[in-house]
Amino acid sequence: MKADALRGNLEGMLLSVLEPGELHGYAVIEELKRRSGGAINLPTGTVYPALHRLEAAGLVGSEWSRSSGRRRRNYYLTPGGHRELASKRHDWQEFSSVVSGVLGG
Repeated sequence: MKADALRGNLEGMLLSVLEPGELHGYAVIEELKRRSGGAINLPTGTVYPALHRLEAAGLVGSEWSRSSGRRRRNYYLTPGGHRELASKRHDWQEFSSVVSGVLGG
């Protein structure tokens, strides 16, 4: 999938992936890949900065944990993140409906 197609939608997809519960960064990447049937396979250099932006905006929180002796950061949605996800879903449905109407899908 072209990076241009993801522009403007990555943060909403990350929020959606975190909706069911907290995940560490690599698990976020794997869940994006799983949900997209492998079409979205983003590098850590794309996903982690986006998670940090979401955290700085107060939409995602994080905490450190240990697993098999390794420290890892787990990310989760804040109440503001849940509200933002609902807004992004509404905006996406509206946008995709309009584009489908124009393109004839």
